[in-house]
Amino acid sequence: MAADALAGLIAELPEGTVVTDPAITEGYRQDRALDPTAGKPMAVVRPRRTEEVQIVLRWATAHQIPVVTRGMGTGLSGGATAVDGGIVLTTEKMRDIVVDPVTRTAVCQPGLLNAEVKKTAAEYGLWYPPDPSSYEICSIGGNIATNAGGLCCVKYGVTTDYVLGMQVVLADGTAVRLGGARLKDVAGLSLTKLFVGSEGALGVITEVTLRLVPAQQPVSTVVANFPTLESAAQAVLGVTSRLRPSMLEFMDAATINAVEDKLRMGLDRGSAAMLVAASDERGRAGSEDAELMAATFAEFGAGEVFSTDDPDEGEAFVAARRFAIPAVEEKGPLLLEDVGVPVPALADLVGGIARISAEREVMIAVIAHAGDGNTHPLIVYNPDDVAMTERAQVAYGEIMDLAVDLGGTITGEHGVGRLKRPWLDGYLGPEAMALNRRIKDALDPQGILNPGVGV
Repeated sequence: MAADALAGLIAELPEGTVVTDPAITEGYRQDRALDPTAGKPMAVVRPRRTEEVQIVLRWATAHQIPVVTRGMGTGLSGGATAVDGGIVLTTEKMRDIVVDPVTRTAVCQPGLLNAEVKKTAAEYGLWYPPDPSSYEICSIGGNIATNAGGLCCVKYGVTTDYVLGMQVVLADGTAVRLGGARLKDVAGLSLTKLFVGSEGALGVITEVTLRLVPAQQPVSTVVANFPTLESAAQAVLGVTSRLRPSMLEFMDAATINAVEDKLRMGLDRGSAAMLVAASDERGRAGSEDAELMAATFAEFGAGEVFSTDDPDEGEAFVAARRFAIPAVEEKGPLLLEDVGVPVPALADLVGGIARISAEREVMIAVIAHAGDGNTHPLIVYNPDDVAMTERAQVAYGEIMDLAVDLGGTITGEHGVGRLKRPWLDGYLGPEAMALNRRIKDALDPQGILNPGVGV
């Protein structure tokens, strides 16, 4: 039955759109979270146009076939994990973009990389601020699916702040246009925002209108090493209470050493934590911000503070922060967290994670978008060691419980995916969870879109 149904889909789409070769489909089973429960899809579908996505979803609804939408597979929460007997709909071939410098907007398809949108915008003297560490390899569609943030979000916000409109295909194949190239539009419910962060569970986004801003000003960078986790966390609060940096990033000792092992750039291995901060205010204001941040770091006990207006020097430290996850991954497979708390609770969070690491006897490296309280604890473990794996999984849950107890969230920007789904009900509460399910049921009554993700 499935083979006959798939033959019908293949016949409706351009040649090569549907791929069934197991040697190829195997590479689409998991995203970067490497969910061990990933299923085997019957096919991978690679559409290029909205009309082709409509064909796929009409077919899937008619045959009740699950559809998992995938960007570039860089997700860290298992949101693009294939299911047995379903299809993976990848947007990687959807790569058109048109920039309008007058309205400062870009209309693009979801398969473009974040870096490609930035590059195209820059050709017009414009900038697309959302800046995940994986910006060179992650797609705009994936960014929208998880409402990605990144290193610049402390000042410039996250993906949803730059999504003005979209075209989305619903489960039954209906294509809907929402929003557009307007900075203000309050007609009707805010449906555009509903789909941002929905992780492919409500529809497939096939086109998006993005807000662009003038090119970023030259950056002044300040780097500081701290003797304790608490002093670094308190310094973050000291900075954010006095000014609004364009970047304020945190790396703990485990991360510093992992990055230094690979990059050999002279990072201080003896520091408990390092902060990388920046200001992009115009002219003298940027230098004044840098001076204030340096003074604040020193006030809160930094042992060494380095400031530079040289873009190459500053970018070297930013690159070290971006390289943190791959560097720690060299130590072993990871369980990746994404918990966030109010900035005043950051010290309690990082201190609590250190205690969990010691109690569970697993390495946990912590990096953070410290300026907005969003942390990424990286739990290193050996999956062949049953006892260690169990301890790592316990630590994973304890970190989420700790964040919630501190008034935080189980995910700041990576999404719930499949890995955090067991904690979602408890975090949202019964009333909010029921409302989420009502919306899901209204838009996807058969539950074919990314089953097991989100609601």
